[in-house]
Amino acid sequence: MVCMMDITLFSRVYSVRRLSETDVPDILALCGKNRMYYRYCPPFVSEQSIRDDMNALPTGKEVADKYYVGYYDGGKLIAVLDLILAYPDKETAFIGFFMMDVSVQGKGIGSGIIGELCAYLAGNGFARVRLGWVRGNPQAEHFWHKNGFAETGAVYKTERYAVIAAQREL
Repeated sequence: MVCMMDITLFSRVYSVRRLSETDVPDILALCGKNRMYYRYCPPFVSEQSIRDDMNALPTGKEVADKYYVGYYDGGKLIAVLDLILAYPDKETAFIGFFMMDVSVQGKGIGSGIIGELCAYLAGNGFARVRLGWVRGNPQAEHFWHKNGFAETGAVYKTERYAVIAAQREL
């Protein structure tokens, strides 16, 4: 199932490319404005936490399965997405992280990005997309519900918070 994805096809509206070490300052600037997210999901973002996220992989996954990408409107980074293919099973794509620049939130842009991504994944044989949000974060819960994600019933507890697992059938 896992094949090389053409990330330029993740969106017809925005340009999409892999993010790298040189993009860390722009990612930090985008994420640092999203204080509500880090209130529920501490610690607050840092250059090191971004580097860690760029390289984080679930057990059994390889770098080729991971797409840590940025969405650009012109030259401006407006969204960051961490996507793992074929996790936790071969028919599922996993969104590990998705964050929009605060200046474009509430305008339907994030929903458009997720809608296009889900259509692309469905067209490439995936049956569902899975993700999680931190229990109690009303902004995240509302966004993912609005975009067709429903709780699976699984809850994963960390030292600092609980993550509600959710998925969308494609």
